[in-house]
Order: sequence, then C-alpha cells, then structure tokens
Amino acid sequence: MKKKNIFILVIIVVVMISLLYSFLGSQDQTAYIKEIEQEREEKDQFMRTSKESPFANKKETFQGLKYYPIDIRYKVTADLTAIPNKKVVLLSTSDGKEQQYVEYAYAEFDLNGYHNKLLILEMIDTGPFRGKLFLAFGDETSAGETYGAGRYLDVEKVQGSNTITLDFNMAYNPYCAYAEEFSCPFPPPENLLKVAIRAGEKVYHN
Repeated sequence: MKKKNIFILVIIVVVMISLLYSFLGSQDQTAYIKEIEQEREEKDQFMRTSKESPFANKKETFQGLKYYPIDIRYKVTADLTAIPNKKVVLLSTSDGKEQQYVEYAYAEFDLNGYHNKLLILEMIDTGPFRGKLFLAFGDETSAGETYGAGRYLDVEKVQGSNTITLDFNMAYNPYCAYAEEFSCPFPPPENLLKVAIRAGEKVYHN
C-alpha cells in the first residue's frame, strides 16, 4: 500500500474515532441534563405537596424554584486535602444561634480563571446526620442573582480518595431563603468565593 493511501486511511480512522467519542459524550451529557431536570421537577413537587416543605402553610403561593441553565462546566473534580489536627468550627445561624461542626477536608479546583478552595465540614450532632458532610458557600452572585446568605452543596465521603466531585448545578438554597422561621448556618468565611458560580438554584424572592 502506498504511503499516501496509508496516510488517508489513518486520517479516516482518527476522524471516525473522534466522531464516536463526540457522539458518546453527547449522549452522556444529554443523560446528565435529564437527570438534573428530573431532580428539579421532583424538588418542586416536594415543595408544593409535602408537609415538611417550607411552603407547607402557603402552598398556593409557591411559584416553582428558579435555576440557572444546566452547565456541565460547573461539575468539577476538586483535589481533596485532608486536615490534620481537625478543629471544631462554630457557624453562626440565621436566627442568631450557632451550630458546631468539625473540619473534614479542603477541596481545591480551578474555575472561570480562579483557583478556589472550599472548607468541607463534618456534622457532629447526635442525630441521624452525624458524620455527614456539610458544604456551604457564597460567591459573587450572592445577594444578587442568588440567596444572600449563601447556598449549600451535598457531597459524599469517598474513603481513600484524593479527589471529590462538586456539582454546582446541584447547589441549593437553605430553607431560610423561603421562610424566616428556619435556622440555617452561614458559610464559613473561607468559603466566600471570588468567582461567580452561575449554576444551581437562584434567589427565590425577587
């Protein structure tokens, strides 16, 4: 086979592989978007119908939660750095009280031209949430496009891992964003980011 024909064949194979990966990536992204859309629909249904909803006594006023468009760029893999000699952290709450947590790890990642570092905390109360992780953050959208006292992000422990997935498309408001009678901890000072996180839930009350 002539060199020219081999070169053309190699190009065709490379193009076909690229198209295949592009197709598979598109499928994965479509499934990801549908999954988050379904979660948002289920949360709206909970808010509208559940007795545990912050709208339980005013269901007729519930207009549906507001979100940024789903953007896969805001699903990031962060480097996880364990904290030796963990300390107890006191977070002020919206009703003037305090809640205790213990340091768990730092999550570091680059996003929109900024290097970011978030403190992940571990719950130490004696209830069913003992040992669960807690991540509250504020960013450049806070008190404007998003709730002024910050948003929360659920994260899971992965034993032995040195990375953690932070999906800001899943960032949500604490209940005190909807009703004043709830007690919600504020983010620790080191979790006030200098980048705009335009992903997840927006402010409810305009």
